Amino acid sequence: MNEVRPDPDALLRAAARENKGRLKVFLGSAPGVGKTYEMLTDGAARRDVGVDVVIGIVETHGRRETEAKARGFEITPRKRIEYQGHILEEMDIDAILTRQPALVLVDELAHTNAPGSRHDKRYQDVEELLEAGIDVYSTLNIQHLESLNDLVASFTKVRVRETLPDRVIENAELEIVDIPPDELIERLREGKVYVPEEASRALGHFFSKSNLSALRELALRRAAQAVDAQMLDYIRANAVGGTFAVNDRLVVAISEQPGSPELVRAAKRLADALRAPWTAVHIETPRSTGFTDAEHACLAETMHLATQLGAQIATVPAQSVFDGLRQFAADARATQLIVGKSARSLWFEMRHGSIVDRLVRETPGLAVHVLPLDAAPPARLNLGQRAASDWGSWSGYGVSLGLAAIVTFLGKAIFEHGNITNIGLLFLIPVMLAATRYGMRTGIVTGLTCSLAYNFFFIPPLHTFTVQDPQNLITVLVLLGVAIVGSKLASRVREQALLAQASAAQNSSLAGFARQLTGISTIDHLAQVLCREVNQLLDSNTVLLMPAMEGLSIRSSAPPECRLEMLDDAAARWALDNNKPAGRGSDTLTASEWLFYPVGTSGRVLAVFGLSRSDARAPIRSDQLPLLLSLLDQAGLALERIALEEEMSSLAHVRERDRLRHALLSSVSHDLRTPLTTILGSLKEMRAMSPEQDVQLTATKAEAERLHRFVANLLDMVRIEAGSLHQKIEPVDLSEAVSSALHDLGAALQDHPAKVEIPADLPFVMVDPQLFHHCLINLIENASKYGGANAPVTITAARDPYGLTLCVEDEGPGIPQGLERRIFETFTRIEGSDRKGGTGLGLAIVKGFAEAMGLEVEASNRADDRGASFRIHFRHDQLKEWPGE
Repeated sequence: MNEVRPDPDALLRAAARENKGRLKVFLGSAPGVGKTYEMLTDGAARRDVGVDVVIGIVETHGRRETEAKARGFEITPRKRIEYQGHILEEMDIDAILTRQPALVLVDELAHTNAPGSRHDKRYQDVEELLEAGIDVYSTLNIQHLESLNDLVASFTKVRVRETLPDRVIENAELEIVDIPPDELIERLREGKVYVPEEASRALGHFFSKSNLSALRELALRRAAQAVDAQMLDYIRANAVGGTFAVNDRLVVAISEQPGSPELVRAAKRLADALRAPWTAVHIETPRSTGFTDAEHACLAETMHLATQLGAQIATVPAQSVFDGLRQFAADARATQLIVGKSARSLWFEMRHGSIVDRLVRETPGLAVHVLPLDAAPPARLNLGQRAASDWGSWSGYGVSLGLAAIVTFLGKAIFEHGNITNIGLLFLIPVMLAATRYGMRTGIVTGLTCSLAYNFFFIPPLHTFTVQDPQNLITVLVLLGVAIVGSKLASRVREQALLAQASAAQNSSLAGFARQLTGISTIDHLAQVLCREVNQLLDSNTVLLMPAMEGLSIRSSAPPECRLEMLDDAAARWALDNNKPAGRGSDTLTASEWLFYPVGTSGRVLAVFGLSRSDARAPIRSDQLPLLLSLLDQAGLALERIALEEEMSSLAHVRERDRLRHALLSSVSHDLRTPLTTILGSLKEMRAMSPEQDVQLTATKAEAERLHRFVANLLDMVRIEAGSLHQKIEPVDLSEAVSSALHDLGAALQDHPAKVEIPADLPFVMVDPQLFHHCLINLIENASKYGGANAPVTITAARDPYGLTLCVEDEGPGIPQGLERRIFETFTRIEGSDRKGGTGLGLAIVKGFAEAMGLEVEASNRADDRGASFRIHFRHDQLKEWPGE
């Protein structure tokens, strides 16, 4: 019986949780199931037994029962944060840390904090509290888990924006707060979840019975998975034996035999039926070293199939298949094992035994599924077909037989000085040496030779192979038997040593590669190290490709003269785009000579790594695949680290550049505004003495006003970038707003007639009058400036199914295709179009002000291709009907 020992990784995770607070999450399937109420109930129970409990933040959403339950708790005052003219309230984490309660209640774990908070997300606040040793109770709906975001959106048709990583709840205690869908819908109709207007809309969309049932199942299943993972972690850390088959865990044994893919497909079907995780494991025994290229290829294809079907892959070195499977199943706490049974002869099973029978007898608590393999195992080569290396080398035989001769001469010299009966034991020396150093077959041949030599030179009658004394015959037979058994034992020890040496070499390679990665700071250096290391370890041609402007470019290769053909480039591109292997040995573009693997982390592909062989063999053997994947995983982490460092460096430069630009804009605009105000005031007071002076004075006023608007734009851009816009939202009449803008642009529009088509029955729009005035000024001035000589500016407004749209159109050349979004960027001037020239500020200010007010602005060419069209969209909730309507 193998001794069960604590798992080191589980012990490390348990040690990391020491001295930290404990997190308990009340998990629900949807809003309104009672998570906050249940959290308050549990908190009150802890408070009543003397635990120091405070409320960090609780959102009652106007529910009377929840508000009543929150009474009696000490409530930490919220932190007030000013953002865009509004006061937002968030949990004051510093006040809680100063207060140091034993337990804090924090509602809505996935909440996004207001800009200016210490952390972007509330779960990060909670993690800081846990690090400080404070226990936390919190609430969460299942749709906020990042891993389930796409799945939930697929059937609810609602994309949840506030999510949190699954790791946050992996070590948390979970309590499911659950009510049937019909009861939740009834609560919704009674107004206990939302106000009546919101409730009716929710019932028609998110809160349908089918959606609630699916969310309920997700919550229950996710909680079961979390509890199962925590249970496994505990029993591994505490060396508790047994499988603890609360949830099923499948293991399928794969090998080099042709029937292994059928085992993998059967395991996938069973795993799907049980909704259980599953692992495909290959037991690497000393026999694996003798696999042919075809057997290696078959095993690699089976592993690839298992990966494609969603299995975890493991390769376990062991002395025998049975020992490896039993140990792996115990370590994985597997509940079901799938194995295949080939058609074997009775003689074969008498000599080697049946692995299936031993698994059934010696693995209690493990359900063993035995599937017959239709394909017979590949026939082993007969004696005449075996490679010479299987029978040992000539040098091995020569050394072994030479040592046998030396022992014979030594024994002869000893024998001449007296008849020593146990002189035959000397012949065990060459037998053991031959078996240990050169293999079992060489040891057996050496044992036969030593037996004959002992008989010929030391057993009477001498110098014949005749044995007169039966005792001497027994001695010869025992010597031969000991030689054979000793050879087998020595050979087995040698194979185990070689297997351990190979495993140690692989671990050493991984450790050495990881050590090299820690000192790498550039992508080119990493590419060189990765290609060189894999080239030396796997004896393959290697290449690393990364995305570039023209497609994929080679960053490094080993040997350096490696080149890719068109088909190879296509395979590499496919691997990059689909995050799956491509090329020879995969399922895609198998005609390529190269096999490409994506390199990256967390589903983000950063590069593509390729392998090939000059001798046209498969790029990689199945036994080498785990080592390659481990190297690529480490390289992916290093690539991400280097990329993040470069992004941070670039971000620092951008921030410094923006800081300098902001300071320059602020300084220049303020320094120009004062003298400009004086100039404009003086110009308005001046009176012309002649018609010529009147023309000059009018032109001077127009240019001064244009310069004043430019300075105002500079100041507005500074306010946008500083986030210091102050809004006062109120109803505004579109007709009056457009008329006011046209009046202020009178001089600029003297050569551009304005066509205004705004129906009188349109509702008011809810905007900030001053900001909206600036938007109209810049849009109309932009249209007059680039609309062509004497071309009109058209301003229209109309209702649409989504609300209301205000449109400003010119009759200029228009906007180049594909640049409709870029035209709103700061200081952008589009070459080769009617947007060339100017300061590049006006449209950026329009977009900044519009988004600050919650409006949408977009640009495109007119439907008749006679100029550009700029549109501002108002949603239904941004419209206010005339009084009495």
